[in-house]
This record gives sequence, C-alpha cells and structure tokens, in this order.
Amino acid sequence: MATQVSRALLVRLEALPGREDEVRDFLNRGRSIVDGEPRTVRWFGLQFGPSSFGIFDAFPDDDGRQAHLSGAVATALNENTGVLFETPSIEELDVVAEKAPT
Repeated sequence: MATQVSRALLVRLEALPGREDEVRDFLNRGRSIVDGEPRTVRWFGLQFGPSSFGIFDAFPDDDGRQAHLSGAVATALNENTGVLFETPSIEELDVVAEKAPT
C-alpha cells in the first residue's frame, strides 16, 4: 500500500537562455537524489513550456517536507540558481485529495 500524502511542494524553474537541456538533465539527476529520501514519497520533474520547468513532490507530513527543504535537492537548487535557471519559486501546498499509486 502506498504512503498517503498531506503536504507537497511546487517548485517552478525558468531556464536561463540556452540552458534548457541542462535543466532537463538537472531534473533527471534530482530524481536519484530523492531516491535516498524516504519521506519524499512522490516526486516529479516537469516541463511546462520551452524554458519553464518544475518539480512537484509530496510528503506524508510537514516534517517530511521540511527535511526535504533542507536536503540535497535544496542545496542543488541554490548552487544552480543563476547558473542554469533564475531564482526558483517554491510553493508549499496542502494535499486535499489524491489517487495513490498501486
């Protein structure tokens, strides 16, 4: 049975000109980082448009979300701000309903 989630994050990334492929690679590498975070139970790398990307991830509780915000992905976001993308927009969300994976 999949872990239910109640908290989430939506991170929006706008690639710097000519860095779109590198942002896509950054998201692919990010997935391997969150594989080591047991409280990050859903994670998606997204592309909204030609240069607009994002991350959606979900957690069972606020402790999981806060652990993620202080973890390796947050460090990688900070290190790549101004290099691959503009300053990320990070929204903390509450999950009101979900269809969990089976």
